[in-house]
Amino acid sequence: MLGRPPAIISAMDRPTPPAPPLPPSAAGADHDDASSGAPRTAARADRRPLLIALAITTTFLVVEVIGALLTNSLALLADAAHMLTDAAAIALALFAIWLAGRPARPERTYGNLRAEILAALVNAASLIVIAVYIFWEAWRRLQEPPEVQGPLMLIVGAAGLAANAVSAWVLSRGGGHRENLNTRGAFLHVIGDLLGSIAAITAAVIITLTGWYAADPILSAVIGGLVVFSAYSLMRESVDVLLEAAPRGVVIADVQQAFLGVPGVVGVHDLHVWTVTSGFTALSAHVETDGAAPWDQLRQAIAAQLRERFGIDHVTLQPEARRDTAANEDRCSIDDAAGRAACLAAATSPADVAARGGNH
Repeated sequence: MLGRPPAIISAMDRPTPPAPPLPPSAAGADHDDASSGAPRTAARADRRPLLIALAITTTFLVVEVIGALLTNSLALLADAAHMLTDAAAIALALFAIWLAGRPARPERTYGNLRAEILAALVNAASLIVIAVYIFWEAWRRLQEPPEVQGPLMLIVGAAGLAANAVSAWVLSRGGGHRENLNTRGAFLHVIGDLLGSIAAITAAVIITLTGWYAADPILSAVIGGLVVFSAYSLMRESVDVLLEAAPRGVVIADVQQAFLGVPGVVGVHDLHVWTVTSGFTALSAHVETDGAAPWDQLRQAIAAQLRERFGIDHVTLQPEARRDTAANEDRCSIDDAAGRAACLAAATSPADVAARGGNH
């Protein structure tokens, strides 16, 4: 029999002293400051870089709109539209950070942490919409390239390049654009704008030197392709988080082997690893034991393995006796079709419906 009844027990529960001494790597594994239920500090976005980038973006937006109208340049117009979404994306990122830190209703068991992921997804979708507009307008202008004021376009493009370079540098400080999807979404918007400024400058030089106005829509379409590439990467990561897929770099087979490498563990099932928000990975699993070692000892050893090898701090484990397939055909599980059917049958049974007051 197990040392404790088979109920769900968090790896952050206060441990009871195990009978034999723990190995040094497992000591203190079931309580860690990083496991307090909040994302790691390094992964939390800093508001200040976003505020600075927002000020730069909104200030230059007016300049670029005026320049696009005066020069009749699609590259500048597309860059101005992109800059407008930059400002919206950064404002949305700031709002998501504020919302994630607000108290949530008890029904929202993860608080508002997913607001950052939703903001990143909206940013990615807006980038794709902008790219589609650029492609359409570029095709239309290629049919009959309009006259463009090359010298003025060059001046405005150079100013835009400087503004976007400063914004990108501000957002890249501290590495938040690598660890936080929300900040990365705003950063990619600015990078796309910076590339747009480069395209505008290149087109302005070609037009000024050769008078070939088709350079403006052609280079605009090229930058539209780069924007789509960046947006696709951000959207894929955001959707993976919302679908609770395993985080990048975490191989489920390796996690299973880490469980089985702990003496006393004979099996693991219903293993789930997901990202709550940027930098905050959680895991839950049913652990089959041989009953020889106290559960607290196994729990701490497993938690230490998961933290040290995979950086997973928030762990919830359910201990079970060795699984007998024949005796557990009706066990609720989402690992296979039979287990999922057992879950649905239990949820819709008359006794369960009555316990919930007949609401389902």
